[in-house]
Amino acid sequence: MAAGGGAGSARSVAWGASALLVAALLLSAPSATEAYDSLDPNGNITIKWDVMQWTPDGYVAVVTMFNYQQFRHIQAPGWQLGWTWAKKEVIWSMVGAQTTEQGDCSKFKGNPPHCCKKDPTIVDLLPGTPYNMQIANCCKAGVINTFNQDPLNAASSFQISVGLAGTTNKTVKLPKNFTLKAPGPGYTCGRAMIVRPTKFFTNDGRRATQALMTWNVTCTYSQFLAQKTPTCCVSLSSFYNDTIVNCPTCSCGCQNNGTNPGSCVNENSPYLQSAIDGPGKWTGQPLVQCTSHMCPIRIHWHVKLNYKEYWRVKVTITNFNYRMNYTQWNLVIQHPNFNNITQLFSFNYKPLTPYGGRINDTAMFWGVKFYNDLLMQAGPLGNAQSELLLRKDSMAFTFDKGWAFPHRVYFNGDNCVMPPPDAYPWLPNASPLTKQPLTLPLLAFWIVLATFLAYA
Repeated sequence: MAAGGGAGSARSVAWGASALLVAALLLSAPSATEAYDSLDPNGNITIKWDVMQWTPDGYVAVVTMFNYQQFRHIQAPGWQLGWTWAKKEVIWSMVGAQTTEQGDCSKFKGNPPHCCKKDPTIVDLLPGTPYNMQIANCCKAGVINTFNQDPLNAASSFQISVGLAGTTNKTVKLPKNFTLKAPGPGYTCGRAMIVRPTKFFTNDGRRATQALMTWNVTCTYSQFLAQKTPTCCVSLSSFYNDTIVNCPTCSCGCQNNGTNPGSCVNENSPYLQSAIDGPGKWTGQPLVQCTSHMCPIRIHWHVKLNYKEYWRVKVTITNFNYRMNYTQWNLVIQHPNFNNITQLFSFNYKPLTPYGGRINDTAMFWGVKFYNDLLMQAGPLGNAQSELLLRKDSMAFTFDKGWAFPHRVYFNGDNCVMPPPDAYPWLPNASPLTKQPLTLPLLAFWIVLATFLAYA
């Protein structure tokens, strides 16, 4: 009995230790929706609240959203920012933005507040807003570009006058449950955190003032939260192989999908225009051309020419979305030879060094202003293309085993579906489908065996 009890006790201890280990792993593991991108590990959107003055029943604050993501911007129809008030605060007035609803302000006599909702939703004002309703960095229809691509337009601001709130640093309660749509889901926002008050310097730099109180909110992006299916795919070709490797079938969805009927339209359909103007037009719901991959965007990488010291690549971006003009688009590609980009045609270029500058294998491309920075909707004009000239690295360069093709491709910050490596265009004398490595040893074995038996 003692031995059995000891064994049972030992098993209980083992199970207890296992349970504690599992709990520790679950608690320490990152959330499934937590955003982390190895090409932009520190990317986020930071929302900063600067309380600039106290009022009889609250405060006036300037709210600014900074886009610290290297290659992901907020495109039209723009951002929507929301939160929940900690008490019974109201918004008396706003400059540079507005709430989507006023809410129930019936308890106020005289001039009602701008918004009385417990959970307001804020949107940017449109370009062309009268100057008396603007502040700096406002009124861009909610579009925020990346700092790499357009640093002058990488922030968005508005002014808000809050009432029925605290009037000192001790009595102000921070809003909670922040949400950021850009314009759809994808961002997860943390709690508001009080930080050191922001300092503001005069134009001559000789005087500094500071906010009365500042708090920050950090929002990170998850492609899985943004959409359940990918938004782009990659196809490949080369001068040394007649094979064109198309995007994998059903990369972004499948035709005749019972859960999403009418999700595509043929380019020569007589009902094309009515489908474009049909349901979903004002919601941003894509209407794509019917293809095997069903992606709004396809990136094609073509190995074009081979010189003695250089090689040349053609990159083409094709828009299959009939409802979307992509403004300020960008493309991020990872390839080991990008440390030797020599010349670029008709795209802007900037190297990205996500590994602290130790490896330079990632490049960001975007359109030239007033030339191809607007990627038109599906149709004859719905493409942009460029060619890259790269110097060969004598220690690494090869056309063998798919080395000449990119490792990863992003469009507007979303990871694109790549073809499987065994489908890449191979050199004619290096086909992955050959049976030679297996059949030759077997053939030699049977020849030796037959010879041995003949002389036995």
